[in-house]
Amino acid sequence: MATELEEKLIEEELGYPIRLSEQVRAAVDEANWFKLECSEVGKQVDRVSQMLRTMTRFASTAQFLYDRPIRRVTAEVSKNLERALTLVRKCKRRSVLRRVVTIVSAADFRKVQSFLESSVGDMRWLLSIFDTENGGSGGGINLSLPPIASNDPILSWVWSFVATLQMSQLPEKIEAANELASFARDNDRNKKIIVEEGGVPPLLKLLKDGASLEAQIAATTAIYNLANDQERVRAIVNELGVQIIVQVLSDSPMVVQTQAARLVARMAEYDPVAQEDFAREHVIRPLVTLLSFETFVDDHKDQLSKQSFHSIVEINKQMEKKTLTRPNSSRPYSNSNSNSNSNYYHYYYHNNEGSSRAGQHRRERENEKPEVKLSLKISCAEALWMLAKGSVLNSRRITETKGLLCLAKLVEKEEGELQYNCLMTIMEITAAAEYNADLRRSSFRINSPAAKAVVEQLLRVIRELDNPVLQIPAIKSIGSLARTFPARETWVINPLVTQLSHRNPELAAEAAISLGKFACPDNFLCVEHSKTIIEYNGVPQLMRMLRANERAQLHGLILLCYLAIHAGNSEALEQARVLTALEGADRTVVAQHPELRELVSKAIDHLNLYQVGVQSQMHSFVP
Repeated sequence: MATELEEKLIEEELGYPIRLSEQVRAAVDEANWFKLECSEVGKQVDRVSQMLRTMTRFASTAQFLYDRPIRRVTAEVSKNLERALTLVRKCKRRSVLRRVVTIVSAADFRKVQSFLESSVGDMRWLLSIFDTENGGSGGGINLSLPPIASNDPILSWVWSFVATLQMSQLPEKIEAANELASFARDNDRNKKIIVEEGGVPPLLKLLKDGASLEAQIAATTAIYNLANDQERVRAIVNELGVQIIVQVLSDSPMVVQTQAARLVARMAEYDPVAQEDFAREHVIRPLVTLLSFETFVDDHKDQLSKQSFHSIVEINKQMEKKTLTRPNSSRPYSNSNSNSNSNYYHYYYHNNEGSSRAGQHRRERENEKPEVKLSLKISCAEALWMLAKGSVLNSRRITETKGLLCLAKLVEKEEGELQYNCLMTIMEITAAAEYNADLRRSSFRINSPAAKAVVEQLLRVIRELDNPVLQIPAIKSIGSLARTFPARETWVINPLVTQLSHRNPELAAEAAISLGKFACPDNFLCVEHSKTIIEYNGVPQLMRMLRANERAQLHGLILLCYLAIHAGNSEALEQARVLTALEGADRTVVAQHPELRELVSKAIDHLNLYQVGVQSQMHSFVP
């Protein structure tokens, strides 16, 4: 909410100290004592008054005006003029008693003159950053320090940079944006000052105008460095930053798109309002478009090589017809399952890059260096990850754009950061599907080509990549989909069981958690899945987990309890002496986790039902 000071017109702000200076001049003329000192005060006040009037003339005619430093300096100048007025008025002839009460000394004048000298310095600096002598075109970056900012130079520098952004020529604007980016990188206090002093709107304007590639990169870098706090992200959102960023992402050179995608990821990560606003502004579609660029090229070529010439001609005619009849379609992808990756790729580009400008950018992207293309995809995948995080609606939007198929393909073909970001995006989408039946049914049907591709790549990562950083999100994703697999799909369980014996206890714990989602009572097929886990030799591995760290021990115990409850008559449980292990855990682990007492007790009761003979022998034994 704007303060009372900020609600006043800038002309009103400047009018008050001008009136004060006139009152001081009148009081100087009426002074009877310290006439020489009062005259010196009057000269300084005249200098301040002249500069205030110059600033007023400029403010009344300027097309764009950065008022933050004007308001702050004017408020300080007004205080100093009030001090001068109070002092000079004391020098007017009064009664003897009043003169005794209001004694004035030379030290008082020295103090007031020092204050007025500071005001002269502040006004001189203020006029210099607006370059009023040259018609107010902006004086460029001014790193000199006005007295008002002598104890906090960052403040005056930010004022100078923001004023340059608003009123100078493009080269100076780029320099100012780069300086703000550097300041914002240093510490959070600098970020706070930049936002509070109005740095966000001109940065967004520089980004939106697209005057040059360098200008857009400088602006996005500065905004990105500011956006690591919910309050500051909200300030960007409130200045319509989301709409500007989405437009830039959709219609800019690849290097700028990379920066814009990073900004989407950063803002969505720190502020749920920004996360929702980006989705509302349809940012997911261009992100998937950019992420899919060249992803299906090889598949498309392979498919075309198998087609006859006549078939190729017919396909092209059909695609051209779809493009002509649906030029303004808000959703360019069909919800029906694609018969081939090549058809999806062909349809994808005909519908998303039909405009001449988009086509131009596409040609530019094709000619870009591979590292630039990779950087863009990494940023887009990260943005989709942050948009999907904790959001069922955004996860659904990604799946509706055929994003799952693209993510699966990238997990298969890529490595490093891009592969990781794609896996994390899948993990967030599957986590949303775990708790939303509609999303689970619509996007992860067992006969869906996209869902099959995702599951195949997740299992490949779990089996073939010995890298816990990549394997853990893949394992979590399979666990989140546990309720989508029928009992016959035992092939998804075996890789998880294998990871129970992994040397990394955190990975083993995640495998136990995911298997627990197959075997827990909430899963309709928990009995069948429990038997499958046992058949794949999961019990001995779980018994070893009971000797691992606390987290692995905890989740290994939970899964053992589920197996005991749903498949208590298994010989594997008896041979591994699971009953003895659970009874021991009842005295140790449960003491640290009392919420498990009921589960462990139930598992012990189930095992006792099937191992009566063993228990009878134990009770009849006499030492």
